[in-house]
Amino acid sequence: MAKAARAAQAWRVYRQVSQPGSPGLAARLRTVPRMVGAVTRGQYPGMTKGKLAMLGLGVVYILSPIDVIPDFLALVGVADDFGVFLWLMASLLGESGRYLDWERRNIQASVFPS
Repeated sequence: MAKAARAAQAWRVYRQVSQPGSPGLAARLRTVPRMVGAVTRGQYPGMTKGKLAMLGLGVVYILSPIDVIPDFLALVGVADDFGVFLWLMASLLGESGRYLDWERRNIQASVFPS
């Protein structure tokens, strides 16, 4: 069930990224470092430091040679890494899109104050 949920989340993010007028994949990926900086400085209210830490743990899990399910167990060992990767990418792309929207609104508000 968790695999299906991850796949569905990845599909939703893909559809969101591919919508006309929505920030594309490259724009969202370039936004991630700015978003991380804004979260750590407490400037971006849309994401907590706890969620940022969870995303960081996801990166560490993917890069770590130590797994919950060892990779030598054929498909099962690779599937858990892939599941974490799907969750990580879906979360990062979705959150970076929301950050871009927030950033644009703040820039517009500072350029065109009410």
